[in-house]
Amino acid sequence: MTTNRDPHAARRAIRLVFLANAITFAAWAPLVPLVRAELLLSEATLGLVLLALGAGGILAMPLTGGLVIRFGSRATCTAAGIGFALVLPFLALAPNVWLLGATVFLFGATGGMMDVSMNAQAVAVEARGSRPVMSSIHGVWSLGGLLGVAAVAAMLRAGLPPLGAVLLVSAAALLLLLTQFRALLDSSSDRPGEAGHGFALPRGPVLGIGVLALLAFLAEGSVLDWGGILLSESRGVDLTLAGAGYAAFSLAMAAARLTGDSMTKRFGAVAMLRAGAVLAAAGFVAAALLPWGWTAMAGFLLVGFGLANIVPLLISAAGRLPGVAPGTALAAVATLGYSGLLAGPAAIGFVAEAVGLELALAGVGALMLLVVARAGLARG
Repeated sequence: MTTNRDPHAARRAIRLVFLANAITFAAWAPLVPLVRAELLLSEATLGLVLLALGAGGILAMPLTGGLVIRFGSRATCTAAGIGFALVLPFLALAPNVWLLGATVFLFGATGGMMDVSMNAQAVAVEARGSRPVMSSIHGVWSLGGLLGVAAVAAMLRAGLPPLGAVLLVSAAALLLLLTQFRALLDSSSDRPGEAGHGFALPRGPVLGIGVLALLAFLAEGSVLDWGGILLSESRGVDLTLAGAGYAAFSLAMAAARLTGDSMTKRFGAVAMLRAGAVLAAAGFVAAALLPWGWTAMAGFLLVGFGLANIVPLLISAAGRLPGVAPGTALAAVATLGYSGLLAGPAAIGFVAEAVGLELALAGVGALMLLVVARAGLARG
């Protein structure tokens, strides 16, 4: 198969694929407090539902490296993205906790497969160019998160039922995926000559990078799944505006990521990781321990600035590890990393049941200091 010869078109296409993923994923944030209120879920029960999201992703991700090697990241991320968008509306239809859990599992599985494969495509696109682009690609993802949560919140405020709102998001994501498929790099870009067998147990630098990714994604998932709960139930924010914390977080991430490539070139990856982790820790402490709605919003904004470039830097580091095909390395790192995004917030539910949501989120901030200590793993 002939490799796509237009890297400019490929960069545009992968940015739009990241946008499709982001608006689909972000549409879940405003639904969380609504689903909890509709089904009368306790914090522990909601934690179990979120665990199903994590289980779906973690079980699917190890398979994705092999799919990328066999079919290419272009076909894999497009197929997974179509499934991801089609599952979204069913989250608003679940009549009980059991069907909600099953639907959330499928949402996590398709989303996890899309995440690994679209990042493999992004690594291939970055490798074809002459300058780093990973942070700006992830910046588009953050803009999509802001757009997705803001659009759903606006539709809910206007009186549109949740199902109608997520159907529109799903249709937009499908349109983006189907129109950009041809411009993505084909499967020959996913096999640059390194060994790869789909998935291998993480070890060495792959394991170290994966643990850092786990911590970063755990922090991100905490804002997605619990930010709205903190704002609506502990800070007095109106239920229909509970997604505003994630919107502030996404806005900050987008702004920081769009300048992240030049900042990394100037200061280096290790310094960027350490500074970002310190900012994220401070933001969680402000959101969790100060008692006002506006300070929680400011805290989530700070978390967004801090986390913004951690994940892109770790993905770039994993994608260029010597002796390992990018799809294989990313599948291993993502299985660890996204377990933080998907399963970590479920654990927070159990901690919150025992000590309160505020202390649980403050604990996430403390974990960010481990990223400061081990940032040197991403050097090179």
